[in-house]
Amino acid sequence: MIKRVLFYTLIVVASFVASYFLHDALLSKSLPFSLFNNYLFHAIAAVVVYAIIELMADKLPSQAGYAYLAAIFIKMGVFMLFFQESIFGNVNLVKSDKLSLIIPLFLFLIIEAIGVSKLLNSK
Repeated sequence: MIKRVLFYTLIVVASFVASYFLHDALLSKSLPFSLFNNYLFHAIAAVVVYAIIELMADKLPSQAGYAYLAAIFIKMGVFMLFFQESIFGNVNLVKSDKLSLIIPLFLFLIIEAIGVSKLLNSK
């Protein structure tokens, strides 16, 4: 179990470093929110969600899929709470800013879904 969580963490950290620096290099303007904090939140949340599902799959394997769905909704709620000024504030985001806000979300959501699906299929 710990070996799988550490391997998953290594994958998330590598994805974080590669995608953040690539995104930052391709971005030609400053954003009204911190791109680093956005990537960092999603990376940490992905590891936490995977660790929760790993524990849940050991204790109640039949309920792990439902726990994953609940964890995704909680993650979205916490994201909205932390970044509410960027999302709901008086700042008008152009399309490139909105895209920069959701690219990390989908990137880490895909990594998370692949990791959790492999975990649940192995159980």
